[in-house]
Amino acid sequence: MTDPVRRQRAQVARGVGLAKRVGYTCFLLTLVLFGIGLATGFPEIIATTIVLLLVAGSLTLLPAIILGYAVRTAEREDRARGL
Repeated sequence: MTDPVRRQRAQVARGVGLAKRVGYTCFLLTLVLFGIGLATGFPEIIATTIVLLLVAGSLTLLPAIILGYAVRTAEREDRARGL
């Protein structure tokens, strides 16, 4: 790929994929810890970890989702223009 814009867009798309995996993994771990917390009476460490994972997942997914839409829209516009 010789076009620097398309190369950078591909790089952003790879970063978006990684960020989405990290964010959704945080939410999955939150669900698992919530189940463990229900079974054990919610020790403080479990509750704190759940909150931290929710914050981390949200902060990771927000820009990843927005940038993912931007990359897909730019690719769609390039295809429509025949590039």
